[in-house]
Amino acid sequence: MSNEVELYVGEALGRYGFPHGHPFGPDRQDAFWKEAQMQGLPQRVELRAPREATREEIERFHQHEHVERVRVLSVEGYGSIDYGDTPAYPGVYDASANVVGAALDGLARVMSGETLRTFQPIGGLHHARRAGAAGFCVFNDCGVVVDSLRSQYGVQRVAYVDIDVHHGDGLYYPYEDDPDFIYADIHEDGRFLYPGTGHDYEQGKGAGAGMKLNIPLQPGAGDPEFYAAWERVVAHLRAHKPDFIVFQCGADSLAGDPLAHLQYTAAAHAHAARSLCGLANEMCDGRIMGFGGGGYNRGNLAAAWCAVLDEFVKGSER
Repeated sequence: MSNEVELYVGEALGRYGFPHGHPFGPDRQDAFWKEAQMQGLPQRVELRAPREATREEIERFHQHEHVERVRVLSVEGYGSIDYGDTPAYPGVYDASANVVGAALDGLARVMSGETLRTFQPIGGLHHARRAGAAGFCVFNDCGVVVDSLRSQYGVQRVAYVDIDVHHGDGLYYPYEDDPDFIYADIHEDGRFLYPGTGHDYEQGKGAGAGMKLNIPLQPGAGDPEFYAAWERVVAHLRAHKPDFIVFQCGADSLAGDPLAHLQYTAAAHAHAARSLCGLANEMCDGRIMGFGGGGYNRGNLAAAWCAVLDEFVKGSER
């Protein structure tokens, strides 16, 4: 194996961000990159540039009509891609396709054995549905990865772990009845926060019943509550033994995020990443992909994502 951890950054990924003071602005990658440089992280990983996913690749998860609508709005450069949260801007299709393409490039390199783990700070767009955008998410890169694992690589038993403050509804509902999709999500209680889903009784349906774990936390919950919830995540993964782990580590769960009310520190993200690296080594031949997800306080996202990347590197060294 040539490289243990690969980091996806670049101008094309940085263009995924909405203008005019939108919380998900185009400066988020830069905030992470400055902190990563200060910590010396780029010297410990291989840097990879994104590529643009093809329409056929994006349509492994998304309906053709949604992809075509994004393409048209990208040319027009105005309007809303969903119901108002996710505005169109010139080039939004290309930026979104690069988020998906980076994820697929990373997946190919993990599956070929060229690398063990990847991290993509601009990624983890977990609200996008098969048929549409939602919650700042145009294309669901994690969903494309899951469907590509099944259709391209024959890996059926996939774990998706999400610690973003918002419920990962764009991953939960498409696979709600899937017995091989192992889902674990710690988030702020949906009674207080978008998208209003992810209740503890949502544990999958039909053949997928019991394969899903939703852990809503009350506003104000911090690291102690997270650590207690995390033990349930570990038990869930050990019970169902995935072959691959997708990790969405949104930083909007840290104290001081302008859009939410949890009170984690970056230590929570480090703890989750360290634990998942151990579980990946135990059950998945080390295979794990990390995605940055949300986070609207720039200092928070820089701290949390650097903590995750640091643990990915340390995990490859242990």
